Amino acid sequence: MAPAETNADALALQALIWTLGDSARANRLLDLTGLTPDELRARLGEPALLAAAIGFLESYEPDLIACAEAIDASPAELVAARAVLERA
Repeated sequence: MAPAETNADALALQALIWTLGDSARANRLLDLTGLTPDELRARLGEPALLAAAIGFLESYEPDLIACAEAIDASPAELVAARAVLERA
Protein backbone atom coordinates (compact mmCIF):
# COMPACT_ATOMS: atom_id res chain seq x y z
CA MET A 1 0.00 0.00 0.00
CA ALA A 2 1.38 3.39 -1.01
CA PRO A 3 1.93 6.04 1.71
CA ALA A 4 -0.76 8.34 0.28
CA GLU A 5 -3.22 5.45 0.28
CA THR A 6 -2.30 4.54 3.86
CA ASN A 7 -2.85 8.13 4.99
CA ALA A 8 -6.12 8.27 3.07
CA ASP A 9 -7.26 5.05 4.75
CA ALA A 10 -6.43 6.40 8.20
CA LEU A 11 -8.13 9.73 7.55
CA ALA A 12 -11.22 8.03 6.12
CA LEU A 13 -11.44 5.67 9.09
CA GLN A 14 -11.28 8.64 11.46
CA ALA A 15 -14.03 10.34 9.45
CA LEU A 16 -16.16 7.20 9.50
CA ILE A 17 -15.74 6.84 13.26
CA TRP A 18 -16.76 10.47 13.67
CA THR A 19 -19.79 9.90 11.43
CA LEU A 20 -20.88 6.85 13.40
CA GLY A 21 -20.50 8.72 16.69
CA ASP A 22 -23.84 10.44 16.12
CA SER A 23 -26.78 8.05 15.86
CA ALA A 24 -28.83 10.25 13.52
CA ARG A 25 -25.88 10.73 11.18
CA ALA A 26 -24.99 7.02 11.37
CA ASN A 27 -28.56 6.02 10.53
CA ARG A 28 -28.59 8.45 7.60
CA LEU A 29 -25.35 6.91 6.29
CA LEU A 30 -26.78 3.40 6.55
CA ASP A 31 -30.07 4.46 4.97
CA LEU A 32 -28.38 6.19 2.04
CA THR A 33 -25.89 3.38 1.38
CA GLY A 34 -28.25 0.49 2.05
CA LEU A 35 -25.61 -1.12 4.25
CA THR A 36 -26.41 -2.95 7.43
CA PRO A 37 -24.20 -2.47 10.49
CA ASP A 38 -22.76 -5.97 9.92
CA GLU A 39 -21.94 -5.20 6.29
CA LEU A 40 -20.32 -1.95 7.32
CA ARG A 41 -18.11 -3.74 9.85
CA ALA A 42 -17.19 -6.44 7.34
CA ARG A 43 -16.14 -3.90 4.70
CA LEU A 44 -14.26 -1.39 6.88
CA GLY A 45 -10.96 -1.89 5.07
CA GLU A 46 -12.35 -1.53 1.55
CA PRO A 47 -11.22 1.65 -0.22
CA ALA A 48 -14.62 2.00 -1.94
CA LEU A 49 -16.44 2.00 1.39
CA LEU A 50 -14.01 4.49 2.92
CA ALA A 51 -14.34 6.76 -0.12
CA ALA A 52 -18.12 6.54 0.12
CA ALA A 53 -17.97 7.54 3.79
CA ILE A 54 -16.11 10.72 2.90
CA GLY A 55 -18.43 11.29 -0.05
CA PHE A 56 -21.32 11.08 2.39
CA LEU A 57 -19.76 13.90 4.42
CA GLU A 58 -19.10 15.92 1.28
CA SER A 59 -22.79 15.80 0.43
CA TYR A 60 -23.53 17.97 3.48
CA GLU A 61 -20.86 20.62 3.89
CA PRO A 62 -21.58 21.40 7.57
CA ASP A 63 -20.82 17.75 8.41
CA LEU A 64 -17.67 17.79 6.29
CA ILE A 65 -16.42 20.90 8.08
CA ALA A 66 -17.38 19.64 11.54
CA CYS A 67 -15.71 16.29 10.91
CA ALA A 68 -12.54 17.91 9.60
CA GLU A 69 -12.32 20.08 12.70
CA ALA A 70 -12.98 17.12 15.00
CA ILE A 71 -10.24 14.96 13.49
CA ASP A 72 -7.77 17.83 13.07
CA ALA A 73 -7.80 17.82 9.28
CA SER A 74 -8.98 20.24 6.65
CA PRO A 75 -12.00 19.62 4.45
CA ALA A 76 -9.62 19.66 1.48
CA GLU A 77 -7.59 16.84 3.03
CA LEU A 78 -10.74 14.75 3.38
CA VAL A 79 -11.70 15.41 -0.24
CA ALA A 80 -8.18 14.51 -1.36
CA ALA A 81 -8.31 11.30 0.68
CA ARG A 82 -11.54 10.33 -1.08
CA ALA A 83 -9.89 10.88 -4.45
CA VAL A 84 -6.95 8.65 -3.46
CA LEU A 85 -9.28 5.93 -2.22
CA GLU A 86 -11.36 6.04 -5.38
CA ARG A 87 -8.22 5.29 -7.40
CA ALA A 88 -7.19 2.40 -5.14
